[in-house]
Formats: sequence, structure tokens, C-alpha cells
Amino acid sequence: MPAPAEDALAEFVSVMRRLRAECPWKQEQTHRSLARYLLEETHETLEAIDSGDVQHLREELGDLLLQVVFHAVIAEQAGEFDLDDVARDITDKMRRRNPHVYGPDAGAEGVSHDAASVTEVWESVKAQEKQRDQVTDGLPPGLPALLYADKVIDRLERAGDASLVSRLASLAPQPAELGDRLLALVAEARADGVDPEQALRDAVRRLL
Repeated sequence: MPAPAEDALAEFVSVMRRLRAECPWKQEQTHRSLARYLLEETHETLEAIDSGDVQHLREELGDLLLQVVFHAVIAEQAGEFDLDDVARDITDKMRRRNPHVYGPDAGAEGVSHDAASVTEVWESVKAQEKQRDQVTDGLPPGLPALLYADKVIDRLERAGDASLVSRLASLAPQPAELGDRLLALVAEARADGVDPEQALRDAVRRLL
């Protein structure tokens, strides 16, 4: 019989603590030195999702979990936080941002929720927590350009930018700059409910 998930995770954390203590390479690592591996494993996980191979995905999720636990063990040894702190923080966040499940009116008769309304509530709670002043606050500048554009447009829409649609529509016709046309295509993808980053990846895969 497989070990319970919590036992398996505790065992993995124990392994990483020992490796951190006894493996020379792992002793030398820092949050910064591990950043490249976190990025690589994230992209490999995305590739596994695209492949549809569940065993591949299982393996890559393990590699991604390794990065999370490794960072947590480094922080634990520095007396900053540990994996339990990380888990508690994300658990609290999920409860705050999902009041339709954990709020006082959760499950109340006659109260219905769909994906769109849930997303609106999530973003509203998030905005209250973050208290952002600028549209780009909290957006990593290193995001892929299509994803960055998608998120900026989303935030402008949520901020009630009345002229956004007309401005984006004006970018599409020739002889607009290539960047303008790409931005207009991102807006078109959003209007159609399509993830532009995933759509481009799928199109590239069809070439192979």
C-alpha cells in the first residue's frame, strides 16, 4: 500500500535536509543559484502537459516539487521559514480567495457561482491584498511577451479602461507596427477565450 501523501512529503523533506547537510554541491546552492533550474523545470513541466503523457507529467511535477522543497530547506536552515510555513501561507490564501467555498455564504441555498464570477471574486480579493498603484505592479518583467501582454490587458480591463477596446482595435490594420499587430492578436485571443501563449506553442508543435 502506498504511503500517505503527507508521509511521502515528510520523507522527501527529510531526504533534502540530509542532502543539504552532506552533499557538497547542494551545500553550495543558494536561492539565486537555483533560479535557473526552477525556470528549466517549469518549462519541462509545460512540455509534459503539452505531450499528454501522464507519466511524463508525474515525473516533471516531482522535479518541480524538488525545487520548491530545496528552496524551503535553504530558508529553513537560514532561520527564515520552512515548508510548513509555505503550505500554511498558501492554504490561508486559498481560503481567503475562494469565499464561495470557505466564506460565510458558502453553499447557501439559491447562491450560484460560475467560473467567471469566481474569477472576479478572486481578482477582487487579490487587489485588496496587494494594494497595487500601477497596472504593471507585481508583474515580473521577464515574463514571456505574449503572457505579459495578456496580463496587462486583463488588468486594464478590470480597472475599467473604457478606451482599451477601441485602442487595441486601431492597432490591427496595416501598416501598423508588428508589435502593435501582435498586441491586437493577444486582445483577439482574450476575446475568444484563448490563451495566446498556449495557442502559439500548439501552432509551433503542429509544424514539427
